[in-house]
Amino acid sequence: MYEDFYGLSGNPFQLSPDPSFYFGSKGHEIAYSYLKYGVHQGEGFLVITGEVGAGKTTLVRALLEHLDPNTIVTAQIVSTQLEADDLLRAVANAFRIAVKNEDKATLIASIEAFLLTVFQQNKRALLVIDEAQNLNARSIEELRMLSNFQYGDRALLQSFLVGQPELRTLMRSASIEQFRQRVIALYHLGPLDEAETRGFIEHRLQHVGWKGAPEFNDAAIHQIFVAAGGIPRRINAICNRLMLAGFLAGQRKFSDAEVKHVVSEFAGEIGPRTVATPLLDAARVKRVSETEIASSIRRLAKLSDRIESLEQDMMELRELVRSLVDPESARPDEVDRHQPSRRRKLERRA
Repeated sequence: MYEDFYGLSGNPFQLSPDPSFYFGSKGHEIAYSYLKYGVHQGEGFLVITGEVGAGKTTLVRALLEHLDPNTIVTAQIVSTQLEADDLLRAVANAFRIAVKNEDKATLIASIEAFLLTVFQQNKRALLVIDEAQNLNARSIEELRMLSNFQYGDRALLQSFLVGQPELRTLMRSASIEQFRQRVIALYHLGPLDEAETRGFIEHRLQHVGWKGAPEFNDAAIHQIFVAAGGIPRRINAICNRLMLAGFLAGQRKFSDAEVKHVVSEFAGEIGPRTVATPLLDAARVKRVSETEIASSIRRLAKLSDRIESLEQDMMELRELVRSLVDPESARPDEVDRHQPSRRRKLERRA
């Protein structure tokens, strides 16, 4: 609606993911490098997480557009809390494998046969599952089982899982330990900083022939960054409404006053949390060094190991208590063999 007024060839701030608008922020470029590394490896699982609207889908679609269809056969699924058997059917449909009402064994055999055919054509199969935080543990286990398909020492299927931060929580579950061992890389896509917010806005405008109008001054960019929390989809929503308001008012320059007005309109219509939940006060935002990032990763790894150790201790304690309360429920040989070592281990932890 406002494109002609500003001399643009299209809508620069559409909300639907479009890989042609891909903006390579520092975080997005790191995530993109992880994805390319995963493709190069040709096996296992690669996991990308990020907040709603962080640009995960656009990132993945940008990668898929650059893959050679003559060497890699890709399929994409948007997970909507699929159960294990439904996920297998979704995988078959995504790869266009003809299936009807086959039982699970036949369905798995059909998928394996397709993957083997792809391999024999000197191609590889890549499965991308978006909104993967909606998967349950059984569904993830089915994906792991599909990753077992091999020809010689070559894996027949590789999978990328893309989802919201809840996916990281799911991955810490003790029930999917075997899946975690197949993950070759995991990356969390964070928000843009203030400089990247300006770069993101100008990049999208330039993509549709921007010649300088509308103009966003520094105060406007700062206010957009604060209101959107550096989340690309929120930035798009604010800028789209801002340009519409500018068109209606015949305005070609934007300051923080216009941004605040638009944000207040959003808050009045739907509620403040819909527009943005600022991640940090702008005055406190700073670039984190690579050394600090590496240090944080090491601390998180140690914490993860500690949590896994505690989970194992709890499982052993539960088994020990059960064997003491109801000795007949456990095999005598297991009780005799493990009770002393468990007691000693738990006493050391205490």
